[in-house]
Amino acid sequence: MVSAGVDQQREQDQAVRLTAWVRGRVQRVGMRWWIRARALELGLAGWARNLPDGRVEVVAEGPEPACRALLRALAEPGPPGRVDGVVERWSAARGTVPEFEER
Repeated sequence: MVSAGVDQQREQDQAVRLTAWVRGRVQRVGMRWWIRARALELGLAGWARNLPDGRVEVVAEGPEPACRALLRALAEPGPPGRVDGVVERWSAARGTVPEFEER
């Protein structure tokens, strides 16, 4: 019989995919570099790229707690530039990117 704590730990360790769109003054300020550095510290794979409408798109895959930590870092004071808002979407990890990169 598996305890509830073990099941909960398995769920937390399961890889997820976070897609986040960051708006504000987030391009040409080192935002993608900053996001990549945070993602690598958290052991995440994925990318950050500038969008034509001025937002930065972030796709990160890894354990859910690490993805949530990246999401918190995006929304809190600290990133370069000025973040006015972050929209998030969660889905199953695809495992298609081996490391985190700037695009």
